[in-house]
Amino acid sequence: MKKIFALALVALGMMTANPAQAQIKFGLKGGLNITDMSMDSKVLDASNRTGFFIGPSVKFTLPVVGLGIDASALYDQREAKLKGEVDGYEADLNTKVKQQAINIPVNLRYTFGLGDIAGVYLAAGPQFGFNVGDKNFDMLKAANYKLKSTNFSVNVGAGVTLINHLEIGFNYNIACGKTGEVTGKSVATETIKNLLDSEGKSNAWQISAAYYF
Repeated sequence: MKKIFALALVALGMMTANPAQAQIKFGLKGGLNITDMSMDSKVLDASNRTGFFIGPSVKFTLPVVGLGIDASALYDQREAKLKGEVDGYEADLNTKVKQQAINIPVNLRYTFGLGDIAGVYLAAGPQFGFNVGDKNFDMLKAANYKLKSTNFSVNVGAGVTLINHLEIGFNYNIACGKTGEVTGKSVATETIKNLLDSEGKSNAWQISAAYYF
């Protein structure tokens, strides 16, 4: 994590020192999420759901061959369905948990290939998320699942660039810390006691397309 931040700061410093050589392009990015939600509870399980993200993006090409930075402001929607056992019977504790957020990824990237015609890039960096939708989801009558207001995660990905404008990327977004937790309304059964100690992490596989003008 510290290495990623250090590389990003070095790259920003180089861009500031040589503004005439840096290139800036603005564009639009969108894609699909496949939520990979995990729970640390023995009685809870989460099934994956698809979602989407879309928003403006900016790309800086730095005065070093192949090195650059991209940043975006994305409306991001993810869903997961929670299941578990209640008194020995399998039941849906909640139909679905929907997370709606504004995510701001900042990636350091390295591109190699055939100049402006085509290339392959590797990218990694931090992402800052701010939940803008519902944060509380009822689970039975005794507990609810509560999303955090803010989230921090890390992106690791790769992709291809075509004709210096179009990009197709594949990314894995890794949550750092809990995305949400179960809070209680009352403690009625042993199952609910186990739920009250539950936390969840919402990672996601992502496929994206971006066009830079």
